[in-house]
Amino acid sequence: MLPSHNPLDYPFLILALTFFAFWTSAWAGAYLRNRQRNPEKADDHEDFALLLGSTLTLLALIIGFTFSMAVNRYDQRKDYEEQEANAIGTEYVRADILPAADAARVRAMLMIYVDQRMLYYKARDEDQVRQIDTQTASLQAEMWSAVTKPAVAQQTTVMALVLAGMNDVLNSQGYTQAAWWNRVPTPAWILLITISIFCNILIGYGARHRSAFRFFILPVALSISLFLIAEIDSPRSGIIRIRPRNLEAVSDSLIRR
Repeated sequence: MLPSHNPLDYPFLILALTFFAFWTSAWAGAYLRNRQRNPEKADDHEDFALLLGSTLTLLALIIGFTFSMAVNRYDQRKDYEEQEANAIGTEYVRADILPAADAARVRAMLMIYVDQRMLYYKARDEDQVRQIDTQTASLQAEMWSAVTKPAVAQQTTVMALVLAGMNDVLNSQGYTQAAWWNRVPTPAWILLITISIFCNILIGYGARHRSAFRFFILPVALSISLFLIAEIDSPRSGIIRIRPRNLEAVSDSLIRR
């Protein structure tokens, strides 16, 4: 089961539906042309060519802009994964500052915590994500309590480093979650699909002869473009996903210590 019922979380569904919509729009444009009674004049043809060119240019700009938005969000999710791994690894080292018993407890919880963070990146099931979030919140509360008690007992500058490191661990998780919620806005998708439909109608309307091949090219190109954008923009579904490589590396290093 995928993480939500948002259609944009199903890239292959986007591919199928948009191709059918665009292909149907091209044939609808051809049908409208055949229904036209008055023959097309030369001036009308020039105006139509200008309209078609302008619309296709607008579509190309919107696709490029939307693709850029999706890629930027994907890169942001990757960057925050790296930041999480660095924060956890740093705090594991700083735990040496704590008394022996507290240090052992914090290290043990950090090892469990990094496993939970890796599961968060790999999870697809909505119920599993909720369970991971609950366990993560509980671990965060325990880890913060584990470092604040000795820090209050020994209010030194060195002990403040442990608090700052744990604060970075907690904040990095919040930044990651915000980045995963940050998706391409739905109005951008609506505008993109609407302009694509208009372009296919104009392509069909401007075709002097009906051709299944001619009406096939643009719908395929557009639907693949939207499929790729949906793949990059959807964190938990599809083929293009973020693997927690940095968290895995940190987990391996903690096990070897």
